[in-house]
Amino acid sequence: MADLKYYDVILKPVITEKSMSTMADKKYTFLVHPDATKNQIKEAVEKMFEGTKVAKVNTMNCDGKSRRRGAIVGKTAKTKKAIVQLTEDSKEIEVFS
Repeated sequence: MADLKYYDVILKPVITEKSMSTMADKKYTFLVHPDATKNQIKEAVEKMFEGTKVAKVNTMNCDGKSRRRGAIVGKTAKTKKAIVQLTEDSKEIEVFS
């Protein structure tokens, strides 16, 4: 298990049509470190964005895609996504405004 600090856990927000539509329900999608646990993700969101309270965290591991360049075959890096559900009384995250 890697010793991750809260600022190393969240890599970037995921901006897609589906993730933007779930923001009305206070669900935010982030690309996170592959070794991060749900508790670390919850702690990182609450520390990085003032006034937020996390209700629950759902995570998914995404395998890398196969890529070819001529005869050479490889794979892209594995990723991990986290969908963070905020409580009703918490502030919204301004990154997605």
